[in-house]
Amino acid sequence: MHRQLGVKGLADEMLGERAKGKLDRINELVDWARVTVVVKNIHDAAEGRPAFPPLVLVKALLLAQWYSLSDPQLEEALQDRISFRRFVGLTWEDPTPDEVTLWRFRNELGKHERHQRLMKALERQFEEKKLILKHGTLLDATIVEAQAAEPSYKDPSERSKSEVDPDADWTRGPRGTTFGYKAHIAVDAESGLIRRAILTPANIYESLVADELICGDEQAVYADKAYEHKERRQRLREQGIYDGIMHRSHKNQTELPTWQVLHNQIIGPVRKKIERVFGTLKRSYGFTRVRYYSLEANATQLSLLARP
Repeated sequence: MHRQLGVKGLADEMLGERAKGKLDRINELVDWARVTVVVKNIHDAAEGRPAFPPLVLVKALLLAQWYSLSDPQLEEALQDRISFRRFVGLTWEDPTPDEVTLWRFRNELGKHERHQRLMKALERQFEEKKLILKHGTLLDATIVEAQAAEPSYKDPSERSKSEVDPDADWTRGPRGTTFGYKAHIAVDAESGLIRRAILTPANIYESLVADELICGDEQAVYADKAYEHKERRQRLREQGIYDGIMHRSHKNQTELPTWQVLHNQIIGPVRKKIERVFGTLKRSYGFTRVRYYSLEANATQLSLLARP
């Protein structure tokens, strides 16, 4: 049994297995009025008043991620499942959002990083409930395949793009070449909650987005050798944050000094805790392949998976 992420798992851990359903327990855990403030101006259409309250659609999109539903499947489930309708706030007399409405709202949520503001609003609630302890932040990234079919590929200097999904790109790793995206995440070391999540094309190196993942209020940052950077280490020292980034050999260096070897041995087991989070994303939520055909839409998907 894999640990569930965010609110979906915390509802079980904090409130226990009651007679109420899981979604009712989630509604108890989150102050949705505060979420409404963040999304109140997001419409499901380009013009006019929204047909549905934004919070109804936010909750619907969360259901889609938790239960791995496409937009047509989500529309059907909202029509049939009592627990789904109660969770999003629809009575049996209310109309049901159709797949086009859900698609439009997701696009609007993805614009101007609104999904990131939603993520931070939920994080503040977790902090107030003392769920995020800030003792340490774990950084890492994982490759996620594109939904679009792979374009022809010759070599890294001549990577071809997909006409269906021009944002996806190629990367080469231990398991060969992959066409898709890279999910960069920062995880609270104690709770396992995702604090930051950034999606990039697969060819973006981890170190390029690392500073955006560091929250600044943690006591320590742990990461593998890909995140090593002299200026980054200096900034952590200046902020009084423990530098738990592993060391790597540099040019003209045959081996690491003994103290760096010992440092890596200590950090390794701590850093690897983040692999459980990736395991949950991939095995429980099916995040081995993105669902949509643009960076913006897929970044919204990652934020919804990560929080709650």
